[in-house]
Amino acid sequence: MPSALDTPEGAAELAESLLPQLGNRWLHTQAVAERAREAAPAVSEGERNLLVAAAWLHDIGYAPELRETGFHPLDGARYLESLGAPARVVRLVAHHSGAVYEAEQRGLAGELAEYQREDSPLLDALIYADMTTGPAGQSFDFDRRIDEILVRYEPGSEVHTAISKARPYLGAAVARTRERLANRSDQGANDS
Repeated sequence: MPSALDTPEGAAELAESLLPQLGNRWLHTQAVAERAREAAPAVSEGERNLLVAAAWLHDIGYAPELRETGFHPLDGARYLESLGAPARVVRLVAHHSGAVYEAEQRGLAGELAEYQREDSPLLDALIYADMTTGPAGQSFDFDRRIDEILVRYEPGSEVHTAISKARPYLGAAVARTRERLANRSDQGANDS
């Protein structure tokens, strides 16, 4: 097992063992981790490494060898749990980017509910990192990212329906993170 999965190093090591063969998914994951590093000032100092670790791990459920339900947040969370990862990392992966909306579409809401969702600056920042990074690691604004997902998935599909319903929730998380980052930079300017 890699080193501690609630550290950026341990999480990156595990992600690198599972995702590089997935091409763009690996590029996306690396860029989300970098975006999380940039967004780290939006969370408390003690949670910054956890944010980056969760960003590295958010999409590991796409790895073919981990596929059980076909719903990557749940498959990733279950795998992390089987490795003995810290519960908070498991829950963040399970609930990244409005997973509950897609779980409802897939009939997996009960299974996902086994992992308690935290409504916190940490989950908001993880959503921000994912929802401002394109499928091949591009830097996107929120609306462009959502529109890209809606084009990639057919209308009426589980993902298209879920993202359409989740858009206000995801947009609010991104806005809160941007506000926290702006407040931190304002504080920094006032401290100098």
